[in-house]
Amino acid sequence: MVSENQLQTIERWGVFELSLSGPEDGNPFVEVQLQARFQHTTTTRTVTVEGFYDGNGAYKARFMPDAEGEWSFTVKSGCSELDGAAGHFLCTAPSADNHGPVRVKDADHFGYEDGSKYRPIGTTCYAWTHQSDMLQEQTLQSLADSPFNKIRMCLFPKRYSFNTNEPERFPFEGSREEGFQWTRFNPEYFHRLEKRLVELQQLGIEADLILFHPYDKGHWGFDRMDRDTDLLYLRYVINRLAAFRNVWWSLANEFDFMSNKTMDDWDCFFQFIQEKDPYGHLRSIHNGTKMYDPSQLVLYDHTKPWVTHVSMQYWELSPVTAWRSRYGKPVVVDECCYEGNLPQRWGNITGEDMAARFWEGFARGGYVGHGETFLHPEDVIWWSKGGRLHGESVPRIAFLQRILDELSVEAAPLEAFRDVPTIGVAGVCYLQYYGNHRPAYRELPLPEDASFQIDIIDTWSMEIQTLEGLYSGISRVELPGRPYLAVRARLAT
Repeated sequence: MVSENQLQTIERWGVFELSLSGPEDGNPFVEVQLQARFQHTTTTRTVTVEGFYDGNGAYKARFMPDAEGEWSFTVKSGCSELDGAAGHFLCTAPSADNHGPVRVKDADHFGYEDGSKYRPIGTTCYAWTHQSDMLQEQTLQSLADSPFNKIRMCLFPKRYSFNTNEPERFPFEGSREEGFQWTRFNPEYFHRLEKRLVELQQLGIEADLILFHPYDKGHWGFDRMDRDTDLLYLRYVINRLAAFRNVWWSLANEFDFMSNKTMDDWDCFFQFIQEKDPYGHLRSIHNGTKMYDPSQLVLYDHTKPWVTHVSMQYWELSPVTAWRSRYGKPVVVDECCYEGNLPQRWGNITGEDMAARFWEGFARGGYVGHGETFLHPEDVIWWSKGGRLHGESVPRIAFLQRILDELSVEAAPLEAFRDVPTIGVAGVCYLQYYGNHRPAYRELPLPEDASFQIDIIDTWSMEIQTLEGLYSGISRVELPGRPYLAVRARLAT
């Protein structure tokens, strides 16, 4: 037995990386396969992961250990240079900010694997990792100064309004002019992406990786690969990235706009990811919108067992209540229009409207994503390229996050309050949001056998007025008659 002080140490939910040297001839991306079997030495738990070719004769297998103690591994491969490699490492306790992957908890909620609470407060920067290093660093600094703990981002480059620059690197070898080699990947592209994933992880930010999107339109051809190429791409991405604890899989952005893909394709991709990902990372798919009636949305069937949560695009938040009931899974409205001044209908809502949509979505028991689209002389727009945040909603979203953190972790929609979105825990705490309505007063049906403190919250000015005295039973609360107010009642101690 190797002594502990001789073993490489990896913290729980960190990344153990095995690197082996092998052949460079032919096409190692498809001609050489390897598997690494990891076993916890004091239990019967085993995990098998597939390796990948990382260029220059390097073959790697990555593993995210989920239990402390010693692990052993053995490698199986048809290549004699790789077959039979073996070793051990020691998994230590996680560092203070490492809570493991995010999981679905109690149907409507999320939580870290170690039991810590997690509430997604997300933003969208589709193509930020396809920009210059300087702009990427600026994006990371903006994220560090923000309340966001999730970011939606594309793995493939995106070509769309205000984002037509050609990236320096692509996931496949080749170029647009010379053509791409669909069975050969570009390790340097993935090295740079992985660096950003680690930096997001250090900021406590989950990376919601969008695997396909329609905004290529044949410019590079990534949106119209055949199914075999799609699956080869997915396999390589999973083998490289699944060991990062902060990865989520978003099958597509606006999947219904991808005319070259069918529902059978999306079923196939979901099941393939579910089978190949050893860690069961979160899986979703995102829809487009063409109609104002939510019943006319082209939606994937989120009740299918391989979908872990609902990722929705819609500009109103009132349907969150119905979606929660219909799907029985967490509902994340990842896109509900963007704060900004673009000419497109989806890119010019006010900061007040953006903040209000956050409040309503959370008050209905869902989760809401942020986006920002202000015109820029060099087209450096947050929603696509990242950079700096210019809008007014971000500090209000941070304020909402603080208010939600002060609620009980078990807070959920309270159906007894049907006319106003309300979350809380009956008999303990209540949070009611009025949006652009301006009632002169409200009557709260509080329990008669307990006393409550009541606060009037101005969600835009971020001010809290605590009313004098304590309240019980049917309690009339006078309101100042302006929009964007919330009322909070908490059990007096």
